[in-house]
Amino acid sequence: MSPTDPVSRSGMTITPGSRITPCLWFDDQLEEAATFYCGLFPDSSIGHLSRQGDGSVLVGDFVLAGTPFRAINGGPMFRFTEAVSFSIACADQAEVDHYWYGLLEGGEESMCGWLKDRFGLSWQVVPDRLEQLLSDPDPARAKAAMEAMLAMRRIVVADLEAAADAAVPA
Repeated sequence: MSPTDPVSRSGMTITPGSRITPCLWFDDQLEEAATFYCGLFPDSSIGHLSRQGDGSVLVGDFVLAGTPFRAINGGPMFRFTEAVSFSIACADQAEVDHYWYGLLEGGEESMCGWLKDRFGLSWQVVPDRLEQLLSDPDPARAKAAMEAMLAMRRIVVADLEAAADAAVPA
């Protein structure tokens, strides 16, 4: 079988290269949100926006950091909840701060690197170093890093490292 041949699973045919694209439901802020997000993330652009007769946007496509999104201005019936969020893997503290403060503008912070942006969409802004510290072979260091993270709103790498370094070896 070739990598491009369709595969049948549970009666459905899956064609390699098929994509799952997140679709976001906004009340009426799709264009504002797409512009805001594309200004914050590199490798981002607004694609096609389908406008109604009055010029308002009904549906649209945009790309954030290379990931395609679809969106709709569907009205106020549905709101975002924390049950769905987007996680941003950050290389360092500067990147954490860029996304944290950018997305937080007009939104609200939560705990452990989570926030809601001004549109109500939840984000996790997570430094790569967090996973490294939580996976430390010394359980005392990993536990100390976890406890430090649980007390934070915006994750601060230096504080995670200080907590891990202060841990008594197991």
